[in-house]
Amino acid sequence: MNGRRRYHEIKVLCLILMFASFIYEGIFSESSHLDVESSTVIKEEIAEKNSKKTKEEIEPPRIAITFDDGPNAACTGRLLDGLKERGIKATFFLIGEYAEMNPELVGRIHEEGHVIGNHTYHHVDITRLSDEEAAYEINETDKVVYGITGEHIRYVRPPFGVWQKDLELEMEVLPVMWTIDPLDWTTENVDEIVNKVVTEAEEGGIILLHDCYESSVDAALRIVDILTEEGYEFVTVEEMILD
Repeated sequence: MNGRRRYHEIKVLCLILMFASFIYEGIFSESSHLDVESSTVIKEEIAEKNSKKTKEEIEPPRIAITFDDGPNAACTGRLLDGLKERGIKATFFLIGEYAEMNPELVGRIHEEGHVIGNHTYHHVDITRLSDEEAAYEINETDKVVYGITGEHIRYVRPPFGVWQKDLELEMEVLPVMWTIDPLDWTTENVDEIVNKVVTEAEEGGIILLHDCYESSVDAALRIVDILTEEGYEFVTVEEMILD
């Protein structure tokens, strides 16, 4: 009798252990399933971060460097030499009468891949002129540059940064202003000019300088070196606008 009871107790114990085993396996299986899902989510997040990082590495911040009031017989050639040595393309807003006096520099600016913009023929505030006089200032500069390069000018930087909106429609020219102005024409202190520009540099920035001062040329080449080292890519205003 005792033997039969003991056998029955052992049988019940085995059934309990078997049932407990089934429950444990179910829980473990579910836990494993959750672990796999969590791992997948983590991997996806890491991949997304790496993708963003790779994109940032492929597409560095871009900035444009521009020069007004040229071409200048004493300074523009040296500036072009420095830009060519560094593989940098810039934008030159030319004064028509100076372009007419220095056709070889205009030709070189064009041939070396820089963009030429219009800065009026006499460097005048066109808002103080009649529509006819303002159009003349822009057209005369375009005529000079076209005679040298065979291409019309698409961009204009109005002197003093003031513009007549109607001219944009009538003449099919696009005004281009700036975001960084170190007022280089007020000082010969190269360090001051450089510091002003590099501390304000940002993605999509447009730097305003002048290629008619030796100090501005020195500053421009140092600015290019510093910002290139910081990872910036220099582009023309045309590339900035079209993109």
